[in-house]
Amino acid sequence: LTPADGEKYPVAFSGGQRQRIGIARAIVGQPKFIVADEPISALDVSIQAQVLSLMMALREQQALTYLFISHDLSKVQAISDRVAVLYFGHLVELGPTAAIFENPLHPYTQELLAAIPSIGKPLIAQQRQTITVGTSWVEVTPGHFVRQ
Repeated sequence: LTPADGEKYPVAFSGGQRQRIGIARAIVGQPKFIVADEPISALDVSIQAQVLSLMMALREQQALTYLFISHDLSKVQAISDRVAVLYFGHLVELGPTAAIFENPLHPYTQELLAAIPSIGKPLIAQQRQTITVGTSWVEVTPGHFVRQ
């Protein structure tokens, strides 16, 4: 940014520039924890990659922890060490990213991952199953919990 940019309205900046400004505002106070709610959802793919790279570099440089909230599972997989899956506000599965993506155990997590578009897979989902939110937690592998 230049000193003249301080006189501009937010609309004068691109989406990627606004996201970077938001990140700068978030880290200027040297926090240890940042809540990032859909931080890249409105950006094009190349800008999303740049912002994610910036966030990951800042995480390493400043020992940051993010609560990264997103509906884009590919981005969640790219940036997260651990994943928590919410279903209507209820936590239903929690674990290391690899465990959640390689072995989803809760029916809702399975549906989310099955909904990721891929070449050769029909876009119309199969019949949805009834999903219930259980009351007890089971640790299926160390650190991987599912609600039953």
